[in-house]
Parts: sequence; C-alpha cells; structure tokens
Amino acid sequence: MAFRGKEMMKKVLKKVGESNLTPKVKESLKKCIPDNKLVMGRAKRGMFAGKHIQFGNQISEDGGNKSKRTWKPNVQEKRLFSYILDRHIRVKITTYALRCIDKAGGIDEYLLKTPYQKMDTDIGLFWKAKIEKLYEDLGKKEVVFFSPEDEANFEQGFKDLKLSEREARKEFRKEMYAKLSKEKQTDEQRSYVSFVLASADDYPDKMVANY
Repeated sequence: MAFRGKEMMKKVLKKVGESNLTPKVKESLKKCIPDNKLVMGRAKRGMFAGKHIQFGNQISEDGGNKSKRTWKPNVQEKRLFSYILDRHIRVKITTYALRCIDKAGGIDEYLLKTPYQKMDTDIGLFWKAKIEKLYEDLGKKEVVFFSPEDEANFEQGFKDLKLSEREARKEFRKEMYAKLSKEKQTDEQRSYVSFVLASADDYPDKMVANY
C-alpha cells in the first residue's frame, strides 16, 4: 500500500553501493528522495502534492464512542497542457495540486519550481525530470534572427495567403448560391407543373374550353 523514504534510500544504496558514494552525493540523494512517512499506493500513478490518506477516529455525538476511519484526498483525472511538450498530459491529480498549478502558472512552471523532495510520487518525479531535460536541451539550441527584409517577405507572404483564402471563400460562396438558386428554380417549375396537372384532372372541361 505504501512506501517510505528511508526504505527507498536503502534500495538505492544497495543497487549503487555505499562505498561508491561520497557524503555530498548522499546528502543530495536525501534531498531528492521524499521523506514522507506514508504515501498511498495509487499516489505513485498521479500527482498528489503531499496530500495522502489520513487516519483518525470518528466520535459519535451522543456517547462519545470512537470508531476508526480514514480521510482520502479528492482525486480527479484531468488533462493538463504542457507548452514544452506541445500536448495535453492526462494525469490523476488532487484538487490541492490543481490550485498549486494555477498559482504557479501552468504544469511546466509547477514542475520546475517544485523541489524534488516535495515531489513525493513516482510520476511527479518522472515528469519533473523529463521537462527539466527538455528545457535544458531547448536552452542549448542556437537562436537565429531573421533580417528585416526576410521578416517583410514573411509578412507579405502571410498577407497574400489571407487574400487568396478570402478569394477562394468568395468563389465557393458564389458557387453555392448559384446551385441553391438553380435548385429553387427547378423546385418552382416542378411545383407549377404538378399544379397544372392537378387542375387538369379536376376540371378537364374548363381546360379544353380554354384551349
């Protein structure tokens, strides 16, 4: 159901080996690994921002009898947009974490600003490391500036594209209106012919006399 920060630290030290780590590296690992006493099992698959299951007693109003109960966090499944990934992230998240994200200005800013020791879930640590790596790679890329002539050419190209789109829309509307008018004319002709035939069936003598 739960895992502890100390047990995680022991597992890391077993895999890596204590002799291979310096004291400074151990201190940095302790800062990165969450130090919470209890973490929910389903919190590994979401972002809970420190909100986990709580245990306590429910006291009755009449006799003051105590019965054990639990308080679970309010977990919602949301789609959060990441600018660096340019797509939505579907994640199970608490309402408290949503408020923290809104306060930070987005999922990217929240993950970058929140330290590792406070990201006490596996998926939170995964997304934080991934987004930090992407922003680091983005910072290493070279920035190319266009000359004023190139920018003017780009603007002119966009204007020409908009004009061509407007002309294409006008032509399409004209064709649609022409088709609709033809359909209306054919419907009127059909209705007139049907009216004449119906009147000929009802009053054949009058039709012959008129002709």
